Amino acid sequence: MKILIVEDEPALRELIQLSLEKERYVVETADSFNTALYKIEDYDYDCILLDIMLPDGSGLDLLEKLKTMHKRENVIIISAKDSLEDKVLGLELGADDYLPKPFHLVELNARIKSVIRRHQNEGEINICQGNVRIEPDKFRVFVENQELELNRKEYDILLYFMNRPGRLINKNTLAESVWGDHIDQVDNFDFIYAQIKNLRKKLKDSGANIELKAVYGFGYKMIVE
Repeated sequence: MKILIVEDEPALRELIQLSLEKERYVVETADSFNTALYKIEDYDYDCILLDIMLPDGSGLDLLEKLKTMHKRENVIIISAKDSLEDKVLGLELGADDYLPKPFHLVELNARIKSVIRRHQNEGEINICQGNVRIEPDKFRVFVENQELELNRKEYDILLYFMNRPGRLINKNTLAESVWGDHIDQVDNFDFIYAQIKNLRKKLKDSGANIELKAVYGFGYKMIVE
């Protein structure tokens, strides 16, 4: 799961980032309107934490940009500007939740899980495809009720595909979602191929009836056999 924090206060931004990284999210940050705009134009996120008051613009304008780009990111507004008017406008512009500062990190984490779950798998906590089940709150994977041991990136890759069954996923999109936007700096995708190869073998050996099918020249698609 990939999250963008749009917050200009360095201490709070770092605190949120460290907290979410402990929860095994891929976390990116933006400290201004223009940096955030660049990121949302070029990358996709599962959730955006959005401050309204930025040094070079308004977070509400970023919400409008997301709307005009027809992007479907979950957005939680985090702002000290706790006026009813801003809250209503933010929700009307497409925000999924509004959390006034100051807030407890445990509540923020619960809100993130809630909005992501609300938009995926019809609100169900566990994710099931074929005979494979993921318990995201515990980072556990089961095949026919037998637990499957995966390393962190194998788990992240499987979770990404389990949330997008049947969709053709470009290898660049997969890399950005699982490793973050610094993936642009690498020369090749050999490390991705290695992780997927290992994951496919583990799924096959465990008797899973899902497959990460390679589509030559493009990427991968998860199918249920």
